[in-house]
Amino acid sequence: MSLDRRTFLTAAAGATGAVLAGCATPAATTGKPALPFFIGSPSQMLLPKGRAPRVVVCGGGWGGLTTAKYLRQLAPSAEVILLERNPVFFSCPISNKWLVDMVDTSFITHDYLRVSERHGYRFIQSEVLEVDRAAQRVVTSLGSLDYDYLVLAPGIRYNYEAWFGNDRTVADATRARFPAAYVSNAEHFALKKALHGFKGGDWVMTLPPPPQRCPPSPYERACMVAWYFKHNNIKGKVTILDHKDGVRPIGPGFRAAFNELYKDYITYVPNAHVQEIDPFKKTIKTDAGDMKFDHAVLMAPHQAGDLAWKAGAIGLNSQGKPTGWAEVDPLMLHLKDDPRVYVIGDAVGFVSPQFAFYPKSAHVANKHGHIVAGYIAERVAGRTPKTALPDNLCYMMVNGDPREAISVQFDYKVNDKGVIEQTQIDINQRSADLVKENFRWAGLKFDDMFS
Repeated sequence: MSLDRRTFLTAAAGATGAVLAGCATPAATTGKPALPFFIGSPSQMLLPKGRAPRVVVCGGGWGGLTTAKYLRQLAPSAEVILLERNPVFFSCPISNKWLVDMVDTSFITHDYLRVSERHGYRFIQSEVLEVDRAAQRVVTSLGSLDYDYLVLAPGIRYNYEAWFGNDRTVADATRARFPAAYVSNAEHFALKKALHGFKGGDWVMTLPPPPQRCPPSPYERACMVAWYFKHNNIKGKVTILDHKDGVRPIGPGFRAAFNELYKDYITYVPNAHVQEIDPFKKTIKTDAGDMKFDHAVLMAPHQAGDLAWKAGAIGLNSQGKPTGWAEVDPLMLHLKDDPRVYVIGDAVGFVSPQFAFYPKSAHVANKHGHIVAGYIAERVAGRTPKTALPDNLCYMMVNGDPREAISVQFDYKVNDKGVIEQTQIDINQRSADLVKENFRWAGLKFDDMFS
């Protein structure tokens, strides 16, 4: 039996109407137009759960991207879904060079959707609203997802509560006017605009107390800002207000840069614990003294990203108060109370009595991504994973003309008592070769995540 064109179109129209009527709430019932399917809502199921083991990765930074890519390679039978609220990847590493136009935006940005299609995992741009670990479900702004394994890669959040309590007005003013630019979002562009429009005066940087994201990078940023002032004949001065009692890591290398390259541009102040900040009057009170500023990079204390808190992953100290960081098994990186939930990157809490925390760096997050992808792949295959440890490598540019950098390396091993030990190697002598190594490192890491 054959259908002519008129019969086919009439039947198709009827079928389409039936499908739409079945999946949309009639306007007469709600008094509002039905939402198109792809707008989504938290109350709907985003994707039905099939028979394949599903791994949901929350967070598309250096750790989350690496996990998603290598899980598809190591566990091809698994369904891998990456959730990320930003439409485009923006790299915090190398961004200090970007601030002073040593690299362009295209070098540190990448498109999520094309990369996910290339590697066979599913990318969904959405905000994670809730993690129900009892039900093994993630609730997003577009709908809910059930999981077999969950990987949390939330990065950090700014603990403005430590400065302002519950005063959202002051916190928002601080974020808008003097952004820290330590989380990948529009803050980096706001900071760059502020730097390039700066006409001179006092530029202040508050450094958060440890543990913090990439401890040497604020010193690199100070050097790059000072170099920019020097290179463009701007009469500006950078004051570094450091919670620590001295510059570290790579202390001798940074101090040499401050004294030899930027003696007239950088003032370093240790033990400058922040007592009070007024973003409206542009004033700061610290244990080391008070000052006014013309512009500032105000870095509040760091904690694990919001998602770690929503997932109930934050540990408690001996007084029963939140540590601010995810409580993981130091060797396996899953939550101590939930072996199906892994935490990687900056959000990871205490791992060793020798050094306490892994450096909260992109390099470590990338290594964690490889490690956890391997762990989950082994479990999917019904095998027990073997312990693996990361390493860490950071390059910090301290001079723009000639271009020179310093670096620090961390290596890890498990001793005979089962404790992770750290070995640190500082290269304090600035050199052009380290700049070349830095860009080679970045290129290799970008290839590892995206190519």
